Amino acid sequence: MQPLIDHARSFRKASAERPEEFARLAEGQSPQVLFITCSDSRVVPALITGARPGELFELRTAGNIVPPYASGTPTGEAATIEYAVEVLGVTDVVVCGHSHCGAVGALVRGEDLDAVPAVRDWLTQATARPEGTDADPAVADAVQNHVLAQLLRLRSYPCIERRIAASQLRLHGWYYEVHTGAVREHRAGTDTFEAL
Repeated sequence: MQPLIDHARSFRKASAERPEEFARLAEGQSPQVLFITCSDSRVVPALITGARPGELFELRTAGNIVPPYASGTPTGEAATIEYAVEVLGVTDVVVCGHSHCGAVGALVRGEDLDAVPAVRDWLTQATARPEGTDADPAVADAVQNHVLAQLLRLRSYPCIERRIAASQLRLHGWYYEVHTGAVREHRAGTDTFEAL
């Protein structure tokens, strides 16, 4: 923990050297992208994209899961998506899965998650078992299929559906390899994930 505290202290000092940049942030935010990804500590959206403060609106969930839309039962995930689209007016939404994903791997391998009931319930209620082989430690195919399932689920959100129909929103499926740093994007024309 101490290195993080030390960095926070030095960050504050460095911020004081750029007061106009940070003062602009206090005026509000206008990100262009909602970036939905896993809570995994190895996935750092700003590092992957080079985004500066205020450029990405992030939603991080175990397994980058987008829960089904249910207007009668609001969730933090649905509220984040709706706020990004309706209030902030993001023009792009990225769902970014990653190699070696523990959540997707657990689903593919059918792991017993009774010791972590909240995790078990989140995974079983929020997504179907993605297609892929458990022989691959990176679970690449399963993660990529999972990303596509989350994109499809996003389309069931009324705010997403409206913005897509009005050509005001684009959805993107990304796959990040934690062991190489490579990022691939799903290409609809070939139905494959290809290098950006």
